[in-house]
Amino acid sequence: MVLRSCWKSRHKKNRGAAVGPAVPAVPAALLWFCVTQLACGGGGALGDAKSVVQKEADFDVTYNDSVTSENQTIYAFNHTVSRNKSEGVRVSVDVLSQGFESPILFVVRQKQAVLSFQIPLILRGLYQRKYPYNHVGRTLCQPPTRVASETQFFFVDVSTLSSQGTNYQLRVSRVESFTLHTDKKFSFTASPSQPQYFKYVFPDGVDTVIVKVNSDMTFPCSVMSIQDIQCPVYDLDNNVAFIGMYQTMTKKGAITVQRKDFPSNSFYVVVVVKTEDEACGGPLRFYPLRPDELIDAGNRSKDIDVIVTPAIKMEVYVMGMLFCLGIFLSFYLLTFLTACLENKRLCRMKKRQCLIPGDVSPSETASLLGKNGDGKTPASPYEYGSLADNGSTLSSEAITDSATSTDNYGYAERSLDSVGRSRLESLSSVEEDDYDTLDDIDWDKNIVRTKKFLYVADLSRKDKRILSKKYQIYFWNIATIAVFYALPVVQLVITYQTVVNVTGNQDICYYNFLCAHPLGALSAFNNILSNLGYVLLGLLFLLIVLKRDVIHQRALLRNDLNALECGIPKHFGLYYAMGTALMMEGLLSACYHVCPNYTNFQFDTSFMYMIAGLCMLKLYQKRHPDINASAYTAYACLAGVIFFSVLGVVFGKGNHVFWIVFSVIHILATMLLSTQLYYMGRWRLDSGILRRIVHVIYTDCIRQCSGPMYIDRMVLLVMGNIVNWSLAAYGLIERPNDFASYLLAIAICNLLLYFAFYIIMKLRSGERIQCLPLVIILFTAVVWGLALYFFFQGLSTWQKTPAESREHNRDCILLQFFDDHDIWHFLSSIAMFGSFLVLLTMDDDLDAVQRDKIFAF
Repeated sequence: MVLRSCWKSRHKKNRGAAVGPAVPAVPAALLWFCVTQLACGGGGALGDAKSVVQKEADFDVTYNDSVTSENQTIYAFNHTVSRNKSEGVRVSVDVLSQGFESPILFVVRQKQAVLSFQIPLILRGLYQRKYPYNHVGRTLCQPPTRVASETQFFFVDVSTLSSQGTNYQLRVSRVESFTLHTDKKFSFTASPSQPQYFKYVFPDGVDTVIVKVNSDMTFPCSVMSIQDIQCPVYDLDNNVAFIGMYQTMTKKGAITVQRKDFPSNSFYVVVVVKTEDEACGGPLRFYPLRPDELIDAGNRSKDIDVIVTPAIKMEVYVMGMLFCLGIFLSFYLLTFLTACLENKRLCRMKKRQCLIPGDVSPSETASLLGKNGDGKTPASPYEYGSLADNGSTLSSEAITDSATSTDNYGYAERSLDSVGRSRLESLSSVEEDDYDTLDDIDWDKNIVRTKKFLYVADLSRKDKRILSKKYQIYFWNIATIAVFYALPVVQLVITYQTVVNVTGNQDICYYNFLCAHPLGALSAFNNILSNLGYVLLGLLFLLIVLKRDVIHQRALLRNDLNALECGIPKHFGLYYAMGTALMMEGLLSACYHVCPNYTNFQFDTSFMYMIAGLCMLKLYQKRHPDINASAYTAYACLAGVIFFSVLGVVFGKGNHVFWIVFSVIHILATMLLSTQLYYMGRWRLDSGILRRIVHVIYTDCIRQCSGPMYIDRMVLLVMGNIVNWSLAAYGLIERPNDFASYLLAIAICNLLLYFAFYIIMKLRSGERIQCLPLVIILFTAVVWGLALYFFFQGLSTWQKTPAESREHNRDCILLQFFDDHDIWHFLSSIAMFGSFLVLLTMDDDLDAVQRDKIFAF
């Protein structure tokens, strides 16, 4: 203020003489001299007078000058501003001498804005690192004008407190290509001290555009920002995140901009190069030895291309939604046609049965069912000693009669009327575990489950109504889990999306920004819509299961012998749970894609673990209904898997202790499960387990070398252990960053191994696969292959920084609306639906085969 007052006092002499009252010349001069001396410090004894020089300056002229604390220079510029034409003005300054202690201050005064910066410009990095820059280039903010054309003035003030002269160069130039044009690429160079920004105006008929920024250079790290037309423009590393939308970038960056968010129908595209590369995954510079030490940043210039392209119109949104609905509703139509053809085939079979003469003898009828004339099943080559007299198995209805006949183990012959009556009786007060507390039944179990050759009838002796209630718990539990799991998830992702919309930080969510189509408050509507297939096909599977369940219940009510004594036991609780899990996978995957990042990736995988676990349980339940795990045990184990998934995502990256603990638990769980499957649950984990292990090793390996009794089971379990031990070793050695996918790979490998074993054993046992299941298997295998191809395209990854993830972004490939990951959603939902149908229909060839003829493996 003192310097400015001094300058004003010096320049008031002529103006005061012109307008003030008449004053003699000598006294006036004496008075002016005294006032200026007092204001400026009392003459040479207190301080020298500071001179201020104002120069009329021109554009595109380089001014070489020097500045000290004794002088101040003002450059006056004027230019014409038009309402229909945007023209940028850029100020470039270069200081030729080093003056870190007393920098030069440049103040640009405009009509509606003031821009100031010092040289050397000090920009801070992490841990308060300081980076000086001697060359600075800034674009001036251009406030809008209401008149057609006007002349505006602006001034550049140069001053310093340094007593020694500092040389500088000043150049003010017009930015001819300040306005970006649609579909026209523009190239420029930026650096931390020379940021760039350009203006874009929405053309008529375009409501949404995609601003794409590309560079051939990975580093230096840069920031792309979209800001409204207002002053000041935040174009430095330390303030670019203050307003608007922004994202870090290395080689690629893209932001979708909607006209409704900018009332002026225009916006600025700001590109800032950061002082450090740590935010983009680059190396972090060494920490300075002294806190105030200045670090030479080196050359951090970056060549960048920017292009603005129109986004898709609403017609493409409608077409994408209709396409999505059309694909999955076609499965409903195909299922309806298949059901009609199946009903027509069944009607023809019934008509042929009606044409058979009615004088068939009971013995002939019994022979059709594989029984002797006395109603008993003939002995098979796989009967066991005295047990062969009464058959090799006990029917599921004879379980209540076993207490009265413990001498012989076999079918208790009863009429169909008594069977029907017993099924109609209520057993609500009888629990499944009540049978296990009876000594005779326990004795039977030890005999039955340790036989060398097992049949389905051996493992389906418990009452079907109690087992059905047991397996219905799977459905009700997963429905309860789904409600309690989904509600907080929905609330959380809504909060994520709100934070993104309010703060403008595009680094929170890992989208494929080159194919992210917003709708309403959602940033990537297409990634959410593509999950509709899981929900629709899961619902369709539930309807198919419901139809089969109704048909089976009607057959039981009319005492259909095939439904009572033939085929794989029909328990639909696990099927209902699988369909519900598929629907929830669609919902939670959609929630994950509202804002995909590493903190909520578990939403997308939790029900994948459940689907894999339920499919393995269903495969095992088919031939082992009596000894399958209960819903509480199964969901407790799945909860443990999800718990480890969360721990692995949070703590697993590079943590040796975690991987050692997890690998040990993985191997122990594999061994315990192998023992459970091999001995059909007829073992105990107690204090005597070590003694029994030593005894078995001594008797079977040392005293006499004997092979395993259950060869088929042993082959499966050996292969399973090899696979799981290999996966555990891989995880321990490689320690993959994506722990959730690694855990999912373990579940899928075990499921595929067991499914392949099931198919091989089914064919090896002389069974066949009908035409419809075979077609579904082949179709599902092809779809799974295509789905995995699109899955491994990797359009984004939260294992890296957001900027590195954007390097994998690609344009839409289907209808200009869906990307590779959306196609993965389409195909994987179809493949999961097909896999469920395979599990549902693969044993339809056994519906007319008695259960004591169906092998259990």
